[in-house]
Amino acid sequence: MPWISLAIETDDTHAQVLSDALMELGALSTDLHDAAAGTAGEQPLFDEVGEAKGQIWVASEVTALFDEAADIPSILHAATDAVGLPFPPSYRTTRVEEQDWVRATQAQFSPIRISPRLWVVPSWHQIPDPDAVNLILDPGLAFGTGSHPTTQLCLAWLDENLRGGEDVLDYGCGSGILAIAAAKLGAHRVIGIDIDPQAIDASRQNSLLNRCSEAQLQFHETGDAARAGGTGEIDAISADVIVANILAGPLIVLEPILTRATRPAARIALSGILTEQAEEVAQAYRHAFDIRIAREQDGWVLLTGTRT
Repeated sequence: MPWISLAIETDDTHAQVLSDALMELGALSTDLHDAAAGTAGEQPLFDEVGEAKGQIWVASEVTALFDEAADIPSILHAATDAVGLPFPPSYRTTRVEEQDWVRATQAQFSPIRISPRLWVVPSWHQIPDPDAVNLILDPGLAFGTGSHPTTQLCLAWLDENLRGGEDVLDYGCGSGILAIAAAKLGAHRVIGIDIDPQAIDASRQNSLLNRCSEAQLQFHETGDAARAGGTGEIDAISADVIVANILAGPLIVLEPILTRATRPAARIALSGILTEQAEEVAQAYRHAFDIRIAREQDGWVLLTGTRT
């Protein structure tokens, strides 16, 4: 069965209420995104600890999906009237044909070569190099498919720097990709921590796909207290290596917790940091680590350091 996709251009004041109005008028789903995405006017937004949540793009576009038989002109009139926008708004419609959505989604992910010996391989793909260290992954709902520059920066660092036998902490584990990589690269014990229960579920499933033993690799959910600088499961951890691929704001807030979790001469790798944020994050860790920019890729950096 085909559907109709209705996209309406609006602003940050009306985007959310317009989305709600379209749902009330029978939309099957709605989506908010940057109307200037892919142009010089694109507005990057990131939820950072300590900043207001729920920011919306100044130039927003609301996309709603309707049954093919929906009366789009009537819906447009009712929605704009409900939120106080002039009629007609700037909009477009697109016919969305039925297709195999699972296959369409899977087609977006292909095996990624991180290094000569390390690959990220979606679970439905054939392994390109059976002799390599292959991270078998189902992306699921958690961050960490291997395609993002920050994930690749961290994976390459683990590949180059793990010597084998280390105790590793992956804070903000997402899909579990970094923790699984550490385990398969020879770490003695790996713990992945995340505040999102869906991330923990995805990590555990991916751990099973990679045949990692629970004795070597474990995942735990931690609460908002640890995220905000309080206590949590991490306080009982002492690690030789810490990797955290999150965002700049949370990394700064988490500095006391991550520093406490390091042993003498432990190494740390931090990513999810834009180039212009690197110095601020580095300054937060400089009292405890000889922190520096190790790599940069597509505007993202990897900070690394050894406990002093």
